[in-house]
Amino acid sequence: MMTRGQMLGTWAAMALAGLATLCWITADAQAKASYTCPYSLTQTYSAALRLIRVDNGFAVTERDPDAAYLMFEYESRESGSRVTPGAIEMVPNGEGVMVVVKLPKMPRYHEEVLLDALKRKLQSDYGEPPSKQKPKADERPDGGTDAAPDGSARKGKPHR
Repeated sequence: MMTRGQMLGTWAAMALAGLATLCWITADAQAKASYTCPYSLTQTYSAALRLIRVDNGFAVTERDPDAAYLMFEYESRESGSRVTPGAIEMVPNGEGVMVVVKLPKMPRYHEEVLLDALKRKLQSDYGEPPSKQKPKADERPDGGTDAAPDGSARKGKPHR
């Protein structure tokens, strides 16, 4: 028969193990890798689809070019025939396209490997990324509120 102290210790150990498992599952479900891609949304989506379906032979379970996402069955060479769900999401932002790879049941480095392969594919298929051109600064000097339309200072009395 267990003493009260032994029962409490057993209960505490089980509770701690349950909490650790919950934290691991939560962290695992939030795993994802992302980067900002300098190519267009159309180029990025097309390259991602070809990478998943043609280059890696993964089954695409759902795709939507308008919403810019792919869902697929990921198979790692390390895990044998184990198939896990994966997703690639693409969201345009001011700097390009944010690409997010999610493989929630796999270690993060698997997501990084897919992102690196996508970067190489984009460069291989479309060449160097387009350079970001800085907007041309207004070449006219600021003449203040009483400046002439060409930027020069007006002569005479200011208009009131």
